Amino acid sequence: MQRVDGRIRPDQSEDLAALRRRILRGRADRSERITDNTLLRVAVDLLLARVDELAGDTEDEMAASLLTEQQMKDRNTRRNR
Repeated sequence: MQRVDGRIRPDQSEDLAALRRRILRGRADRSERITDNTLLRVAVDLLLARVDELAGDTEDEMAASLLTEQQMKDRNTRRNR
């Protein structure tokens, strides 16, 4: 694996950690370690799989091109906590 550094918002970090904890509590197969980085790699794979849908010149425009209207509202709510 290659190391890549990126910056995420505090709400993203908190939500990512909460998701990791939820996944760890609920899984039956514990053979693989699940970390925040694991979830970030899955998110990058999802973004790259949907690259043809990605459009826009700003972060908000790119997010809006991939998210539903409700997901955008939820995103904005999390950002403003």
